[in-house]
Order: sequence, then C-alpha cells, then structure tokens
Amino acid sequence: MNPWILAIRPRTLPAAIGPLLVGNVLALQLEQFSWFIAITSMLCAVLLQVAVNLANDYFDYKSGVDTDERLGPVRVTQSGMLSPNAVRNAMALCLILALVVGSFLIAHGGWPIAFLAVAAILGALGYSGGPYPLASHGLGEVAAFVFFGLVAVVGSYFLQAAETSSSAWLLGSAIGFLNAAIMLVNNTRDMETDIKAGKKTLAVRLGLAQARIFYQSFVYMPFAIIITGFLMGVLPGMPVLLAGLAFILARTLCRDFNEVTGAALNPLLGRTAKLTMIFSALFSIGLIIDLLIPISIKI
Repeated sequence: MNPWILAIRPRTLPAAIGPLLVGNVLALQLEQFSWFIAITSMLCAVLLQVAVNLANDYFDYKSGVDTDERLGPVRVTQSGMLSPNAVRNAMALCLILALVVGSFLIAHGGWPIAFLAVAAILGALGYSGGPYPLASHGLGEVAAFVFFGLVAVVGSYFLQAAETSSSAWLLGSAIGFLNAAIMLVNNTRDMETDIKAGKKTLAVRLGLAQARIFYQSFVYMPFAIIITGFLMGVLPGMPVLLAGLAFILARTLCRDFNEVTGAALNPLLGRTAKLTMIFSALFSIGLIIDLLIPISIKI
C-alpha cells in the first residue's frame, strides 16, 4: 500500500466525519443553513484528523514509543517507509491547510470558532507531542471525547445556527463516547509496548479487565444518551429509533473485545470506527426523515 495512505490511516476518518455530519444535519431545517459551511467544516475536520495521525506517527517515533515490537498497523516513520522530516512536514502542511480552510469558518462564526480552531490545533500537536503529551498521560480518550465529540457536533451546529442547543450537546456527548472507544481499542492493543516505553495510557492505568469494562461503557453510553434525550423530549423519535439499530453492532463489538488481546484487536479498531459512522449516518437519516415527514414517535 502507498506509504502515505498508511500514514493517513483512512480507517480513522469516520471519527472526524461522523460528528460533523450529525451537527450539520441537525441544523438542516434552519433557514440560514449553508451547504458551503457544512462541506467546509467537514473538510477542516478531516484535515485535522489526518494531521493528528501524522503527528502521532512522527512523535511516537521520536519519543521511542514505536518499536519493532509494535502490534498495530505499520507506522511509516518507525518502519523507514517515510523519513521523519517528510512526515513532520506533511503534518505541518495539513495543519496549515486546516487553518486556511478554517479561516472561512472563523469569518463566518466569529471569535468562538477562532477559539475552537486554536484549541483544535494545539490538541492535534499536544496529543502525542509537546511537554505533556495527552496520549502518554491517560488523556487520549478525553481528548477524543472533547474534540471529536463535543467540539465537532456542537461547533458545527453553532456555525449554522449561531447558538448551541441541548440536542447538539447530547449528540456531541454520544458520538464523543464512540470516538473515545476507538482510542481505547488502540491503547488496549498497545498496552505491553506502552508499558515498556513508559507511556501511561488509560488502558495501562486501568489494566485489561477494567479497560474492557470501560470499552463497554463507552460503546453503550451513546444509546442511553439518545434514549434519555427522546424521553426528555429533546430528540425526535425517528432518528433515535434508526440509530438504535447500531446497537446490534455494538453488542457484537463488546463481545469480541472481551475475547481477544494484542494484535487481534486490530480489526476491532476499524469496526469501532465503523460503528461511529453507522450510528452517525443512521441518526442523520432519521433527522432527514423526521424533517421531510414530521411525524414523531410518541410515547
């Protein structure tokens, strides 16, 4: 496979696309809804996700976290497929492009979006690099929850509506948990090599048994959130019903996660990312159906 494709890690991109899809579709009924803003925000999110992936590849090589004992997919810097300088420059290019694309969003959304843009860039760099790498101190899942959950959904909705809503916060939390689950799979797979490298991820701190419990909590929590949102009258019934179909995949993932360790967790990484995309897509389809046919499911 082309080394740049490996470096970009396409399987992780649903983590960026899913929440932006939900945030924009949630605002679809607004008179001021802009397709340009919707597409631009998704492009910016993808660029940031790619930048995070490249930064992780580069900084983990520089810090010695990635070694020949690595169980995950090939890291292009550690394997010698690409030079460290090339990966670092590509990371910088993605961040610059994200800033250029994001400038349109900042001009549209004002200072709150400017603040989120700065936080997102610092988060991308600080995830694996800097004086206090988030991933090395058990905060990778928290970063995924905040940036690829709350910030992505609430921020994209704010861009369209110029305000937030309780539904956006609920959905941001739901998708944030799913993206935190993706991170937890990655860190659980790498527990042994991370311990040797002194990297104290959440999985390392918890241990395997507790990591499995946390994974189930992360995967099941989104369904509890949207059902609660429906019962509170915040979320309409149709999208909750459709997104609930993803629970079948969630149960299968939790069962499989409890049965394998190490490199055998690699397929679950991609499948958990697919769960994020499926959940987001089904909920978005439900919102569109509810918009076109305004018949909500009532208790």
